[in-house]
Amino acid sequence: QLQASGGGLAQAGGSLRLSCAASGSTFSSYGMGWFRQAPGKEREFVASITWRGGRTYYPDSVKGRFTISKDNAKKTVYLQMNSLKPEDTAVYYCAAGLSSGPLTIYEVDYWGQGTQVTVSS
Repeated sequence: QLQASGGGLAQAGGSLRLSCAASGSTFSSYGMGWFRQAPGKEREFVASITWRGGRTYYPDSVKGRFTISKDNAKKTVYLQMNSLKPEDTAVYYCAAGLSSGPLTIYEVDYWGQGTQVTVSS
């Protein structure tokens, strides 16, 4: 249903772009987003976007550095990550859920496979 790609290794201050392609079920009413999980930590919200209105949401930890966007025709959501920091190192998961606001972990109906992002100092 959700296929994530684009993780890898970057240096601090560098950039990476993640992609999440949706297939199968219609996601026209879904919020799409990204979560991440570092070793020994809980999965946390990174960004989300509403499919229809395109409203975006970010936690303070990534605001101004990360940008979530979508391509409706391709049913793909992107996460552009700039000014990366070592603390951004985690497995990143794309997600979809019925949400009209920020996508919470409790609203997620679909998870993509994780993609590793490693930021070296």
